[in-house]
Amino acid sequence: MMTEADYYALFEAYATGELAGPARANLEARLAADPALALRYADFSEMTDTLRAYGQRQQARQQLRSIHAAMLAADAPEEITLPITGLTHTVHPILRISRTERRLREFWSGHRATVGVAASVAVMAVFATLLGLDIWRNSKVQPSLYGYNVMRREINSLKHNQKVLNSTIKRIDGSATPPLAPVSKFSGTGFALTSEGYIVTSYHVIQGADSLLIEGRNHQRYHAEPVYSDIKHDLAILRITDKKFTGFGRLPYAVKSGQADLGERVFTLGYPREDVVYGEGSLSARSGFEGDTAFYQVSIPVNPGNSGGPLMDERGNLIGVVSGRQNDAQSAAFATKSSYLVRLVDSLEAAKPANPYRLPRFGQLAGTGRPQQLKKLQDYVFVVKVFE
Repeated sequence: MMTEADYYALFEAYATGELAGPARANLEARLAADPALALRYADFSEMTDTLRAYGQRQQARQQLRSIHAAMLAADAPEEITLPITGLTHTVHPILRISRTERRLREFWSGHRATVGVAASVAVMAVFATLLGLDIWRNSKVQPSLYGYNVMRREINSLKHNQKVLNSTIKRIDGSATPPLAPVSKFSGTGFALTSEGYIVTSYHVIQGADSLLIEGRNHQRYHAEPVYSDIKHDLAILRITDKKFTGFGRLPYAVKSGQADLGERVFTLGYPREDVVYGEGSLSARSGFEGDTAFYQVSIPVNPGNSGGPLMDERGNLIGVVSGRQNDAQSAAFATKSSYLVRLVDSLEAAKPANPYRLPRFGQLAGTGRPQQLKKLQDYVFVVKVFE
């Protein structure tokens, strides 16, 4: 009967290739037929692999110790005896550095403080740049004083640049080309408040403007100037200054001084792009952002350029002025209530009774279909272009 040592000797001879052909074949057949023997051989293999790995680690450690001892011996001071005097001197190893490294060390020793200041300035510049980029990104959606994102549409200057290029080419060819008008930087929407030429828009649309241009759907253009701004309620009143302007005539809609009802169907017209855009929805809340009672919340998708547009009820009455939208809900828009616009106009009329604001009190759109209402309204809704 084979002992444990006999098995290990047999397995060792098999693993090292020392078993002869018949004995090797016989052992392999036994390993395949006898699970107990196969398990014994697996235990042997695992143990020998562990011992072999341990021996390799010990050998590596010994080599590292030898290298470390050699390095210490090389760095140790050497004692020599001078042949003439017989005195013993200790000679320390000399550390040799390159000329480039020496110059770098000298530069660092002399300019350490300057380099530190420069590094601090560089870090501050990086953070200032990142902060500037963040402010620039946020300015694209015009964060306002009202607690939500107000919207001004930035005019695309590519078309203007193309016109400038074409104009330059024509001048080179000798053809006369009139000078191009400056391009507006922002735009929004406005609508007629009185027949005398007063326009309503959102305050954030005209904020920072040097000059304003009102443009209608038939490309009629008028210069305008702001006459009053209500920053708290995001309202601005403009006045057309062109002498050629003769008035709007009777406005087809009335300005509602009371409250609209929850769930009431509403619609708006605006200029998020070059052509007028219609949107419809419902009044989803009688208060605005964070419960502000000066605003309505409506379920109408609005985009940059819609700001300042009229919010109308189904009868064609003005009930609000589109102001902005909630950043995390594209379908949640806000509009200043028309009752605040009426209060503003009444206060202005009381301050300057010589120039009364004649608000339209009776509308002409009730009972007509929506297409007919829009046809009449389009003549009183404008693009407000801002030049800075």
